[in-house]
Order: sequence, then structure tokens, then C-alpha cells
Amino acid sequence: MNDTLPAPGQRRRIYLMRHGSVSYFDEGGNPYLPESVPLNADGRGQADAAGQAFRAAGVRFDRVIVSGLPRTVETAQRVLAASGQAITPEAWPALHEIRGGRLSQIPDGELRRAFTGAFEGVVDEGQRFLGGESVGELMDRVHPALARLRALEDWDTVLLVLHGGVNCAILSFALTGQRLFLGGLAQSAGCINALDVGTEERDWVVRLVNYLPPAPLQPDARATTMELLYRQYRRSRRPAPAEK
Repeated sequence: MNDTLPAPGQRRRIYLMRHGSVSYFDEGGNPYLPESVPLNADGRGQADAAGQAFRAAGVRFDRVIVSGLPRTVETAQRVLAASGQAITPEAWPALHEIRGGRLSQIPDGELRRAFTGAFEGVVDEGQRFLGGESVGELMDRVHPALARLRALEDWDTVLLVLHGGVNCAILSFALTGQRLFLGGLAQSAGCINALDVGTEERDWVVRLVNYLPPAPLQPDARATTMELLYRQYRRSRRPAPAEK
């Protein structure tokens, strides 16, 4: 076991962003196809603000990695444009957001848990997101992708533009060094996290979490993303008919 401290500069920097804000439901609560939604006006502003923050700090990226979903690609492109960097983002499908099931098939009595259960406390690996993929299945693909990134030697500073659930999986591992999922790690749309990683498996330093350049103190944030989405979806959900 190597118990010596890392030499200066040995750790590398990961800037981990969540994509900017999108509209998952229309005004009536009807869902859009989550695989294709673009950034909304707020999301475009968040991405631009993040890029301006990177530019002001003099941060330069060696690589930029996205999940491939349009909202991550668009966010990355706007961040790069605002920060004055000409880099082509790489799509890593293994970093796709945790996949939900069919909302219409979730019973009324299980609906709230289906929305929020994967983002409360230390989450059981069997907890499914919206009746679809489980937290354990999410970690099964995110952890190897993270190991793949660490094995690459051609970067010192990398930008990952991903998703709330994927970011929680990465931050949870960095914070604990274990296969755990901490659901209470808020990831606001357009936020920035900063993590330093060394050569040893558990050599992680979490520098910054959920920094939101347009509103760093987030004075109006009280509800979680999934609580807000649950409320939006409920507008379209008709109560189950009473049994005769």
C-alpha cells in the first residue's frame, strides 16, 4: 500500500456538469420524449453562464465527454462556445441517464415513490427509477466508464456534461470510495462539480458540489428536481376509477 502523499500536480481535475434545464412535460403535464428534449431558455442561459465562469477562471479542457443525449450535447457546445474552446465532445452512451419505464403503467399509490425513491438517502440498489432501470443497474455501467476515463493518460482536465442520476453515482463513489448511491446529492440544472482524482483507486478529493453560476447561493431552491417533475406530471394523471 502506497501511503505517501501525491506529488504536486499528480491529481487530475474532473469538472462534472449536469446539463442545462429542459422541459420534460408540457403545460398539461403530458411528457415529451426524454431522449430528444432540447434545452429550454433557462437551460441555454445556464450553459452560457457556466462557459463564462470557466473562461473567467482560465480553465482549459483536454477532453469533453457527454452522454450523447441532445441535452448534454447542446450544453457542452454552449459551454465550449462561451469559454472560447474548440473541442468536439465525445459521446459515451454508458453515461446515459438512469432509464425510466412507462409512466402510465405505474399505479397511483406507487407514483410518488417511483419519482423520488432513487434520490432519497442511501438508496437500495434494487430501487427502480420510474419503474425502469434500477440504481444498481445504473452503477453497473457508470463505474466501468469512470474507470475507463481514469485509465486514459491523455488528459489533465476533463469536462463531463452528464445527468443528475449519473452525477450522483460518480459523486457517491468519489465521496465514499464504495459502491453506494447517495440520493440526496442535489444536482441543479447547469450545475458544476469539481473533483480531483489520483492514481490510487480511492484517491478522490471532492472540491466543489452543485455550483450554479447564475445563482450560486440558490436562495429559492427548496424542492428537488424529481419532486418538481412529479408535481408537473400529476397534472395529466387522472385518478384511478373507484372499484364497484
